[in-house]
Amino acid sequence: MASLKEIKTRIQSVKSTQKITSAMKMVSSAKLRKAERAVNGFLPYKNGMTEILQNYLNSEIETPSVYAQIRDVQKVAVLVFASNSSLCGSYNANLVKRLQQSIATHRDVRKEDVIVFPVGKKAAQACRKAGLNIYAEYEHIAATPTFEEASELANTLMELYLKGDIDRVKMIYYHYESKGSQKLTADTFLPINLKYSHTKGFQSDYIIEPSHAEVIVELIPMVLRLRVFSAALEASASEHAARTIAMQMATDNAGDLLQELSLQYNKSRQQSITNELLDIIGASFK
Repeated sequence: MASLKEIKTRIQSVKSTQKITSAMKMVSSAKLRKAERAVNGFLPYKNGMTEILQNYLNSEIETPSVYAQIRDVQKVAVLVFASNSSLCGSYNANLVKRLQQSIATHRDVRKEDVIVFPVGKKAAQACRKAGLNIYAEYEHIAATPTFEEASELANTLMELYLKGDIDRVKMIYYHYESKGSQKLTADTFLPINLKYSHTKGFQSDYIIEPSHAEVIVELIPMVLRLRVFSAALEASASEHAARTIAMQMATDNAGDLLQELSLQYNKSRQQSITNELLDIIGASFK
């Protein structure tokens, strides 16, 4: 059985850990509220642009686009959104696992022909460990997503696709639904799907200015940039939600452990006092 001093030292250690996890939970909660405001403020705009594109494509007008060209897949790019730091539960582990699964689905593509665009240190570390080809690292987007940096990343992907350096782009991220619900999502970013099914209430009476071709040239790249920025915002909010929950669980577990240690300390102390009394009583009979 551990001594009273050892138990007391462990209690102090658990209390210190509990203070740290509680503070981290509060910090993550504050960051989550800020990230939620960013997501809720941007999604209506992104959804509105997507709706315009869908309505436009549901019209009877032909919509050819260089970003919709379907080619034989020989080179694949994967854009994965992870975090820069840990202590967020299985957030990064699930992303890395999904990345490996996504690469494995392209059996005809050689490993050296897979290019990864890791957003976040944890994604970059996993790619280096797996020996994957990294195009560039985007740590700052994971820390503080901005539309300018997300647009540059989207432009890079679109440029590589137009050049024929890559034939398909996959995007892996957590779709943020609420604090307690984040959905791991893997979408095909390029080629873009222009075959939307007719939906109830769609509008097709567009007056096109200046021309159909110019609208397509501008609208599709704009929607693609919005998709990258939206994924970055949702990934950031999902990370903070996962860390908040993980730190709450760690704080609760520390509280449970403190109760067990306190009970063990009191039992050991009571036993120690009882033994001392028995020694005193035994000595008085000698």
